[in-house]
Amino acid sequence: MEKRKNEHIALAFSSQVAPVLADTRFTYEPLLGSHLNDDPGPFPFLGKTMRVPIWVSSMTGGTQEAGTINHNLARACNEFGMGMGLGSCRVLLEDRSHFDDFNLRSILGNDLPFYANIGIVQVEEMLTNKSTAKLDDLVESLQADGLIIHVNPVQEWLQKEGGTVTKPPVETIEALLSLTKLKIIVKEVGQGMGPESITRIMELPVEALDFAAFGGTNFARLELLRSTPQNQELYGPVAMIGHTAGEMLDTVNSLLTSGKPLACRQLIISGGIHSFLDGYYFMSKSMLPSIFGQASGFLRFARNDYHELQSYVAGQIDGLKFARAFLKIKN
Repeated sequence: MEKRKNEHIALAFSSQVAPVLADTRFTYEPLLGSHLNDDPGPFPFLGKTMRVPIWVSSMTGGTQEAGTINHNLARACNEFGMGMGLGSCRVLLEDRSHFDDFNLRSILGNDLPFYANIGIVQVEEMLTNKSTAKLDDLVESLQADGLIIHVNPVQEWLQKEGGTVTKPPVETIEALLSLTKLKIIVKEVGQGMGPESITRIMELPVEALDFAAFGGTNFARLELLRSTPQNQELYGPVAMIGHTAGEMLDTVNSLLTSGKPLACRQLIISGGIHSFLDGYYFMSKSMLPSIFGQASGFLRFARNDYHELQSYVAGQIDGLKFARAFLKIKN
């Protein structure tokens, strides 16, 4: 106790905070909760049973380091009850030498949602070539529950190896849905989506919309960092265009309030979710069943020893418990 009190004295001045730094999204109700509040317990999402409302957002694959990252992430999903989306599985369509980087079902377990991932350009090409059966084979070989389609025209445009989107992606998604029974999730890759795109996707029978909103990992900016200084100056402003998770959620809630019939009824709120507080806030505001996703937060701790990742995830879950007990969302 004496050591703790001495630390309090030593740190008292450096722990001062200005009122302008207060997080004004919440009311703090210290009299109304308990550190022993029960967890809500397991809940259904994407046709499976999750134990915590956290999604490991699509990241990487196809390299030795990526294999370590993905195996650590799958292990954490199994331990804590999270869902997982793979990074782009494009490499597996033609070459299975990196299959083990993505083959995670035995680590993850059968009860948790697990999705493969492919880009809209590849889907468009396969529709043209009448080779979409490859997608069914991909999902089956990975024992995945379905397929994430990432819609990334800005990234493709800025990427020196990028492909060409030759028709509106919503038409490509509609065409695939008419040909397959695969469960489909649609996401962006860091720019988010505007209201008209959100409306069109929510009208389709997809399993979920994954926001991948502006404010988190920005793959358009990432591609520019791989490019020349001239391109960075010329196209840099484009990478700063997008929609935040808050904007996107307001659009979805407005659609529901208007009474518009929506076929998509689940959300993965990702992009700019830097902590459990962000996740708790947006899930509390969502009018649809939702979970929150993170990518870079997990990636930082998944590259090395598993116990670092384990500690990080446990902290996120513990933070959610605290938020549920003592924080209320301001209207």
